[in-house]
Amino acid sequence: MELIDKDEILFYISKETIQYEALEKIGRYLTEDELEIAKEGLEWGLMTDIDSVYNTIFFEMIQKA
Repeated sequence: MELIDKDEILFYISKETIQYEALEKIGRYLTEDELEIAKEGLEWGLMTDIDSVYNTIFFEMIQKA
């Protein structure tokens, strides 16, 4: 039986990633205040419909089994 690392990160968005996206989309890096707004927006957006995301993941896994 394979040991599972319960603390392994499965999805990660770093400040570097946000800054890269900001530079691409608005042509500049974000301030610390703007990074905090981005963090709140990411948390809200990713958690708003997490049940649909999980359901889709599990459906896809069952279909491929």
